[in-house]
Amino acid sequence: MYAVIKTGGKQHKVSEGDVIAIEKINGDKGEAIVFDQVLMVEKDGDVRIGRPVVEGAKVTGEILAQTKGDKLIVFKMKKRKGFHKKNGHRQQLTSMRIKEISI
Repeated sequence: MYAVIKTGGKQHKVSEGDVIAIEKINGDKGEAIVFDQVLMVEKDGDVRIGRPVVEGAKVTGEILAQTKGDKLIVFKMKKRKGFHKKNGHRQQLTSMRIKEISI
């Protein structure tokens, strides 16, 4: 059984027991989060696709940690102008364990 959920402007394919890193969600370690924007659910070969979401479907997860992603370097330069600028970015992430998928 798996589901496709939408969170943080992205779509994630999840199954029960999976650990995923998603964009930061406010909450403390151990807190339960319910995702109600479920785009698709598959259970025993029966596929239900939402338009745009599956009615009554929910995915429950537990927050494991609030972390930061790897550092990305953003470098801009204009040749022959003497302009260059270097920046870095670390995305804030929430690590979650998927507990239950219900239809």
